Amino acid sequence: MGSTDAPGPASRLTYPEVGATRRWPLPAGYRHLRVPTRVGHGRGTFEAAGRAVMDWRMHRAVGVSIRAADPVATPGRPVVVGLGIGRLRLRAPCEVVWTVAEETRTGFAYGTLPGHPERGEESFLVELEPDGSVVLTVTAFSRPDSWLCRAGGPLVPLFQRAYARRCGRVLRRWAVG
Repeated sequence: MGSTDAPGPASRLTYPEVGATRRWPLPAGYRHLRVPTRVGHGRGTFEAAGRAVMDWRMHRAVGVSIRAADPVATPGRPVVVGLGIGRLRLRAPCEVVWTVAEETRTGFAYGTLPGHPERGEESFLVELEPDGSVVLTVTAFSRPDSWLCRAGGPLVPLFQRAYARRCGRVLRRWAVG
């Protein structure tokens, strides 16, 4: 158990503030997102939710495709997140930049690689609170890096917030069911 950081010296991440989703406040010059969702209660829920985040099941259940180099989030390893269908699928290449697997915290963050429509980082952290509550917090900082995101203007942050909330709802069903 513990925390693992990346990237290595050959990383192609498209932003300099690697690992900044571990801290608050987030870096200036980006849109910020922090969405906590209570997903259940107790150690069993915490462990189930942590596994579903780390092995990509939560992401897939939300409705995005995941093409990952490893069956679980692993620092320094690539992952391509896909949204949409067929030729309309938006592909977003990322690299896992940190993971944590501790007694009361499990999760990871990935950062953007060239070809991603944005620049920045997003983390998915499951925590077991002192009162036994289990909370998923999605934290991100990003700014447009493609014409598509720039054209989306104010809709992009709304989509990101809706996605974070959906992650929480899906994880709540997954951890309880």
